[in-house]
Amino acid sequence: MRNPRIYTEQVLIPGATLTLDERASNYLARVLRCQSGMAITLFNGDSKEYAASVTAVDKRNVAVVINDVSIVDRESPLKIHLGIAISKGDRMDLVMQKAVELGVSEITPLISERVEVRLQGERAEKRIEHWRGIIISACEQCARNTLPKLNPIATLSEWTTHVEADKKFVLHHRSDSALGTTAKPNSIALLIGPEGGLSETEIDAAQRQSFAPLRLGPRVLRTETAPLAALSILQFVFGDLNR
Repeated sequence: MRNPRIYTEQVLIPGATLTLDERASNYLARVLRCQSGMAITLFNGDSKEYAASVTAVDKRNVAVVINDVSIVDRESPLKIHLGIAISKGDRMDLVMQKAVELGVSEITPLISERVEVRLQGERAEKRIEHWRGIIISACEQCARNTLPKLNPIATLSEWTTHVEADKKFVLHHRSDSALGTTAKPNSIALLIGPEGGLSETEIDAAQRQSFAPLRLGPRVLRTETAPLAALSILQFVFGDLNR
């Protein structure tokens, strides 16, 4: 078995022994069926990896000793803030997972005119917590040591008005504008609509907030395909996928 990577919010100090939190303990004990002596890697979002060993296992708790620490930065030099309209079913889960793998630095779920999923109050909080779990699992899998920031659900107008980036793009399949020879930015805000796309009114409003229309080829991409294609292209052209 490969050395599993486990995220925890606990303070990690080389030489310390600690009992992992419920989520991490449950995954190691019940899913991986770990045993004492098993080597694992811990991270808590501070851009470091902590080599550790399991010292004790019971039904609810896993204790570990931290053996060593190393600074391992796998973050892209390109900071991408993805504003993504909420989609139905597990499509949003897929986008969250793959966006993390593709190096996105920040995600804001958006409500737009054609979004059919309505989330408010406790339902919104539960969905945010669900997406955060997906982001954590994706970081564990893809070896990122820094969790992308997940913002509360916002309206499209709130996000486009306040988001800051060197370059802003709104995905717009009816536009004639391709990426072209845009000067290399350090940060990008990327706006992508829901099933059915953004309305003309929303696209016009985004453009008034300095969002340049961006077209990804002649075919219409599904809502779960578009962000992954756009992120891949942006990371290849401006980020680290070409290394």
